Amino acid sequence: MPLDFSRQNLRGRSFRGQNLEGANFSGADIRGADFSKANLTEAKFTGAKAGLQNRWTISLLIFSLLLEAVSGFISAVSGAAIGLCLISGDLNYLFAGVVSLVVLAVFLIVAVDQNLVAAFRFLLMAGTIAIAVAVLGALTAVVVEEAAVTVAAAVAVVGTGFLVTGVVVLGAVAVALSGLGTMIGAVLATVIVIVTLAWLRVAVVVKAVTATGAMILAGAAASAGTTVTLTATMAGVVAVAVTASSTYVGWCAFVKGQKQAFVRNIAVAIATAFGTSFQRSNLTNADFTKATLKSTDFRGAKLNRTCWFQAQKLDHARLGESYLLNPKVQQLVITNDGQDQNFDRLDLCSINLRGANLKDASFVSTDLNKANLQESDLSRSKLVQTQLDATDLTGATLTGATIEDWGITNHTKLHGVRCEYVFMRLPTKENPNPHRKPDNWEEKFSDGDFADFIKPIVDTLDLYHNQGVDPRAIAIAFKELAENNPDADLRIVGMEVRGEDNFLLRAKTTPDADKSELSAEYFDLYNQYKALPKADLIYLLAQKDGQVQSLEIAFRAVTRGLKEVAETPKKQSTYNLQNAQFAGGLVDAETVNAQQIGGNITNYAPEQKQNLVEAAKEIEALLQYLQQTYPTTTTSEKMTVVAKAVDEIEKNPTLKTRVIGALKAGGTEAFKELIDNPLINILLASIEGWQKAC
Repeated sequence: MPLDFSRQNLRGRSFRGQNLEGANFSGADIRGADFSKANLTEAKFTGAKAGLQNRWTISLLIFSLLLEAVSGFISAVSGAAIGLCLISGDLNYLFAGVVSLVVLAVFLIVAVDQNLVAAFRFLLMAGTIAIAVAVLGALTAVVVEEAAVTVAAAVAVVGTGFLVTGVVVLGAVAVALSGLGTMIGAVLATVIVIVTLAWLRVAVVVKAVTATGAMILAGAAASAGTTVTLTATMAGVVAVAVTASSTYVGWCAFVKGQKQAFVRNIAVAIATAFGTSFQRSNLTNADFTKATLKSTDFRGAKLNRTCWFQAQKLDHARLGESYLLNPKVQQLVITNDGQDQNFDRLDLCSINLRGANLKDASFVSTDLNKANLQESDLSRSKLVQTQLDATDLTGATLTGATIEDWGITNHTKLHGVRCEYVFMRLPTKENPNPHRKPDNWEEKFSDGDFADFIKPIVDTLDLYHNQGVDPRAIAIAFKELAENNPDADLRIVGMEVRGEDNFLLRAKTTPDADKSELSAEYFDLYNQYKALPKADLIYLLAQKDGQVQSLEIAFRAVTRGLKEVAETPKKQSTYNLQNAQFAGGLVDAETVNAQQIGGNITNYAPEQKQNLVEAAKEIEALLQYLQQTYPTTTTSEKMTVVAKAVDEIEKNPTLKTRVIGALKAGGTEAFKELIDNPLINILLASIEGWQKAC
């Protein structure tokens, strides 16, 4: 029986590595508790309170305030140093002071406008350049003076050069200290906001008081009169600027985490160090409805179908690399409201959106594999190329959804789906008709009809062909695939032309068949057969049994719209190929090895293929000659030309013998393929009896 810890005080308790599957922690105080590596599958944390214990909250706040005070002191001291440079009266010091003030101003602007990382990059670059220029200038001055004046003068110049360098370094250190103060202030401001927002004002006051003290000390250290005033003023200006900037950066890190991600990550790591830990725990199907989760560590946890509905302070938690890092997704799982929002191409694998309002939402190419979408409303949503393997859509509403090329499988749960109609394509300017199903706009799916409508698509192997479809290669490759995989029970259930030269062959398989492997094997076979010379492929097809030839004719009828095929329907509904026999193999084993395709390979004599091709060429040349000589407009004229062709063949015993041999070896279909002439069908019908007579 699952353990019941509901409404208990579990602060600081350790459940590390324990099996707590199905345990009930509803309403419990789990602040500071350790659930690392625990099995919490289907555990309930409804209304639970996670985070820091009171003693750690107070300790962290005191520590933060102390560091804020240090930050304020550092800022004021660095400002005083810059002020002293500006009022020293020495040109070198004045130059260093002005440059330091400008660099500090740019640093603060970049920190506020972009982020603190970019600001420190600028500071490092500016400091490096300033020091390098100062040193180079000092060394250059020494070289020049040594060449022109006495040794004593040269020593003086050396001293001056290094004085300038020292002044520049002093300015750089002052700016660096200000930058350090800004970073410390920003990080701690974010920590305080995460722990308790009310203390942020206290932190600002503490920092201001400390900076004021530093200003007074700086003024006392300076000489009397104007020097005191200017030094203290500059210290105050820098302290105020750094305090304001660091506080704003800290606030941005809390509100706009992506902009100040560096600051936020450090602050969250500090704020969750002693909080509730779910590191590397299994939270599959766990329920955190209305739980308070600030200062909680979820790094490395399995969050498969975890429920976050109305969870509080989830943005204050340490979320690792999970889908919760995306603020939009985080808001979605908390509110369960994604109506009219765009979630295209996001990784939402194993997300829990049970009962969510997803009307008019877009999930184009989104990974929703293994997600919980039970009872969700997906009306008019875009599920184009959406991956839905093992997704639970039980009781979901799909009325008006666009399901073009969506990735459902036989593991997708569709029980009780409510759907009146769907669209199979996205509407475009060129094609505003989005292919509604049912096709009749006055008709709707009844209860349970949609699952029955979509089920054949779920259990099928879809073989999509493009770039020059070859029906002969399709027929042979598919037959061999069926023979190689009898357990898959491959049966053709549909053929469809898509676009100008694209063809979809859809075959039903057993539920446990690996469609990915079947598809890869099929296209391996298809591409190798398609690469064979046309004559070889035609001859190979002629050697196959009637079923393969029937497949080829059916595929050709669909892909090319042949109206002359009378004995075979243009769309074959079903072919049960489980017990079919596959005779023959490759035509030329020197070209393709047995190991490449498989099956029994029979080498047909090269002269047989040559006779077939030569006979076809002679017949085609004869028909073209007669067509140029006699008219072929009417049916009677065509019959006359064919009769003359038969006469010519009979007058040439060698040609007649070759034609009969070719027909016996390759069949009439091979002749049709090799001879590009509209009269070939009539001619073959006229000489049909020659094979029987021989």
